[in-house]
Order: sequence, then structure tokens, then C-alpha cells
Amino acid sequence: MKTSPLFSSLLAVYTLTHREVVRFLRQRNRVFGALAQPVLFWLIFGQGLSGARFHSVNVGYSEYFFPGIIVLVVLFTAIFATISIIDDRNTGFLQSVLVAPVPTLAIVMGKVAGTTVLAVGQGVFVCALAALPGGFEIGLGGLAASIPVLILLSIALAGVGLMIAWPMDSTQGFHAIMMAFLMPMWLLSGAFFPPGGTPTWLGWIIALNPLTYGVALLRYSLYAPGSPATMGLPPFSFCLAATIAFAVATLGGSVFVARDRAGGRHP
Repeated sequence: MKTSPLFSSLLAVYTLTHREVVRFLRQRNRVFGALAQPVLFWLIFGQGLSGARFHSVNVGYSEYFFPGIIVLVVLFTAIFATISIIDDRNTGFLQSVLVAPVPTLAIVMGKVAGTTVLAVGQGVFVCALAALPGGFEIGLGGLAASIPVLILLSIALAGVGLMIAWPMDSTQGFHAIMMAFLMPMWLLSGAFFPPGGTPTWLGWIIALNPLTYGVALLRYSLYAPGSPATMGLPPFSFCLAATIAFAVATLGGSVFVARDRAGGRHP
């Protein structure tokens, strides 16, 4: 029986999403790399710099750093999920997917959706760790408000990772770009230090970094309105618009890269 193109596309998205989740759960090293390492960063830096104060943010460093750690979890999840594209190509799985009678958008959405499910689940789990000794309280309202933000950030960062990984043939090259581009992108997003405490030239880089507004949007969602942790941030509406634009742009770029690569049916 012939199936409709829409059903075939949705089935492809679901299948690729399910495969990504199952593969993640079976690879314990990915769980550690994407989840445990950022949490260790928060515990070490948060406690080590617990007495630090910024003139532009009147909160403890552990509380200030926490949203940045959640974004780092999302970033690591996107990195580990998209680097698997290279392995899929080397094992022949990607070739079999590309010759399937489904649009490139469905293939990209399956990969991005799987990454988003994993990233949001881990992000919510890390939010619960804020209640650890030395941490702080995040209400249920803040936790619920953070989920749409995490979805947007997951889509955006998965799109960035996919655009980088798709044309590459070696994991070594991907790791090199990760260290030279993705990690600085996170460090210069206001996650590690606020723009108000940096030199002018560095403040401009932070302002031009699209991830800056995703981190700020997450701060708005986690903390109560008027909280010291949200003082000095760009307006909420601007952060929301910038983050949506970031997600749309990277998703569109991923489809473009994947379509161009699949044109000759030889990834």
C-alpha cells in the first residue's frame, strides 16, 4: 500500500529520533561527557568562585554560572549527537538514509529532534541539581518556563553542529573546530562572565554572539522577574526574537548543507 509523503516524512523523523535516543542511552561515555562533565564544572567553579561578585550582577557566582552550565549541557549533547553523523557516514548508515524516498528536511529534523529530546531531558535534570548544598532554589514555574527555551537552544546548537559535521570526514577535524569555535562561542555568551565586567572589545564580541541571547533568555525563565540574576540583561523580547532567529537560521542552514551534500547521493 502506498503511503503519503507526509506520513513517510513523519515516520523518518520518528525513526531517526528514536535511534538517537536509544544510541545515547547505550553509550555511557556520552552520558558522562554531555552531563557529568558540565555538572563538575559547575560544582568546581561555582564553589571555587563562590565569593566572587560582579559590579553588573549582584548575585553569587554559583547562581550566576548555573544557566551557563545548562547551556553547556545542551552544547555537549549537540556535539556528541552531530559528530555521530561522521560515524554514520563511515559505516554506510547515512548513505542508506539519503537514498530513502523522504525529503532532506525530514532527515535533518530527525537528527535535530533526537538531539533536542536528549538535551531538554538532561537540562531539566540539571535544573534539579540547583537544590544541592551550596546551590539555590528554582521554582516549578521557572523549571516549566525553561523548557521552551531549552528546545530553542537545542535546535539552534544542533543545527550548528550538523552544519559543521555534515561535510567532514574525520572526527578529529570536528573536535578541532569544536575547541576553536563552539567552546569559545559558549565562553563568550555571558555564561562564564557578564558583559559588564569585560573590556569593550570583548563586550562587542559577546553582544554579536547569538548564543548570548539564548543564555540571557534562560536566565529570564529560571529566575523570578526582577531578580538580581536578571539585572543588566538585554530586554526579554529582544532575547526571545534573537534566539528564535538563531534556531531558524541554523535549522535552515542545516537543510541547505544536507541538501547540497545529498544532491549527488554520495555523502
